[in-house]
Amino acid sequence: MAQAVRFGRRRELARQEAEDRRQLMEGMQETRDQLNFAYAQFNTYTDPDLVDACVYQINALQSRYSYFVRQIKQLEAAAREGAV
Repeated sequence: MAQAVRFGRRRELARQEAEDRRQLMEGMQETRDQLNFAYAQFNTYTDPDLVDACVYQINALQSRYSYFVRQIKQLEAAAREGAV
């Protein structure tokens, strides 16, 4: 009986980790798309104020992208530790 409970708990944890990873990957893809759009705007704008706005937006999006990368690495490291 105790083994069945532990197996069920492990399976639920694995399911939750997979869902967390999916959400992080989705956020990362969305951020990558926004970055591509921001770079395209940067390359087309000539007004200095709009160029500055693009630079700030690109920096913010790069920070968000780095966040997603860190979170995914942490999730994968935790999964490896749990598998050992």
